[in-house]
Amino acid sequence: QVQLVESGGGSVQAGGSLRLSCAASGYTYGTVCMGWFRRAPGKEREGVATAYNGGRSTMYADSVKGRVTISQDKAKDTLYLQMNSLKPEDTAMYYCAAGLWYGSKCGYNSWGQGTQVTVSS
Repeated sequence: QVQLVESGGGSVQAGGSLRLSCAASGYTYGTVCMGWFRRAPGKEREGVATAYNGGRSTMYADSVKGRVTISQDKAKDTLYLQMNSLKPEDTAMYYCAAGLWYGSKCGYNSWGQGTQVTVSS
């Protein structure tokens, strides 16, 4: 069972930056994939970014590509999401997730509680 705790959310103005962190425990680091999701009010959950292959490979949603970077610190068992050039439409609750890689996608089975990101215009 993987335990995930997010932090780093907050309120910023459009064009600003935030770095989200996700502290993970209780898993074999090299066998999982991890990612970030978000849910805005009134909208469905959206996958933002995924890291797999020990963090050496990444995937991004088109909506954030070029503005965010997912990374892992193996020594700290922490997943990060660096978000730059933030837009009001990035406002959402952001969730960290972990799971097992199934060849072409991550089968997420553990979720954090979320951290709120609010971007004002």
